[in-house]
Amino acid sequence: MNPLLGLGLLLAGLLTVEGLPKPNFSPENHEAVSQGQGGKGKGTAQELAKRNADFGLKLFKKLSFHTPDNNIVFSPWSISMAFSMLSLGAQDSTLAEIKEGFNFRNIPEKDLHEGFHYLIRRLNQRNQDHRLGVGNALFIDQKVKPQQKFLTEVKTMYEADTIPTNFRNSENAQKQINNYVSQKTQGKINNLVKNIDPGTVMLLINYIFFRARWKHEFDPKETKEDDFLLDRNKTVKVPMMFHVGMYKVGRDDQLSCTVLEMPYQSDFTAIFVLPDEGKMKQVEEALGLDTFDRWQKLLVRRVADVFVPRLTITSNYDLKKMLSHLGISKIFEEHGDLTRISPHRNLKVGEAVHKATLKMDEKGTEGAAGSGAQTLPMETPIPVKINHRFLLMIWETKMNNLLFFGKIVNPSGR
Repeated sequence: MNPLLGLGLLLAGLLTVEGLPKPNFSPENHEAVSQGQGGKGKGTAQELAKRNADFGLKLFKKLSFHTPDNNIVFSPWSISMAFSMLSLGAQDSTLAEIKEGFNFRNIPEKDLHEGFHYLIRRLNQRNQDHRLGVGNALFIDQKVKPQQKFLTEVKTMYEADTIPTNFRNSENAQKQINNYVSQKTQGKINNLVKNIDPGTVMLLINYIFFRARWKHEFDPKETKEDDFLLDRNKTVKVPMMFHVGMYKVGRDDQLSCTVLEMPYQSDFTAIFVLPDEGKMKQVEEALGLDTFDRWQKLLVRRVADVFVPRLTITSNYDLKKMLSHLGISKIFEEHGDLTRISPHRNLKVGEAVHKATLKMDEKGTEGAAGSGAQTLPMETPIPVKINHRFLLMIWETKMNNLLFFGKIVNPSGR
């Protein structure tokens, strides 16, 4: 019997809300590019975006259940895309388990991969001013001799780079991989790989890099230190940003929470959900696509005094452990079937790590579009002060794709 060899899976997500130069392309030109890529895979992509959001909510509930008092930030899109790509090499019960766990069931394989291809192309075409980039890479040892069909499909459907790597020299392999990820994320994600497990012969890297500026930027001069409530008896001082403007705000009396939508430039938006004190668990348990639909109907545009903490949060997850709670385990085990990668090797995913960083601040380029003063109607502003634990979701609005999901318990990151 062939020895069991290790396949590593590393996923990196970075969300930065900060100042960017003015885009060097017009919306009209971008729309022409989008239309030019054709509608192939668009219908499945829309369905995948919906299923990805549902998967993200399920995973969040597991993460929050196991670490209720920790900051959480992850990219459901990044995780789903990586495992869809990996499913090109799986078959039988291993493939069925991935499809079930990631809500891919009843989608023909060809349509599944064409749907992700459409989403990758759509998101990456917004990267002309380094606003957003998603990508995949396979670092493969020459001893694996992967199937040409597998290599062709990961390149064609997932635009993955295939990079020959000598894993026997683990130090050089680690350096090679970290340099690649650092370059692809403009130096924002460094030292992703801390060590490489002995026996590893293939490493799949997935990354998402997102930088955007608020449509209505905060003035740094208005940022003041304020209290953020950690629990009933403990607070921490945080830099609290402030802006008065027109926002979509809603009150959900059924779940005792306030919902705030803050748009970015272009087709991205952030949804803040602020449960009343002591009501976070109630909101978490009710999270579902139907809840989001109901919240959208509750949102009303009005003048609001918005207070949001400036923050930088990084989370690392052992997906092998967390996905097992969603019934995904065979791909990590000796009897998993990844023979469509290499029929002559016994492969399993030795580790699956997801690292995500969320940075939110008030920075903006002076005089850039969207940074000027708004003309506001004469009405009393509603105060929305994000000063205790809250949920945060980043959406790509055209496809309704959930890119990032977070729960902020302590903005200071401690």
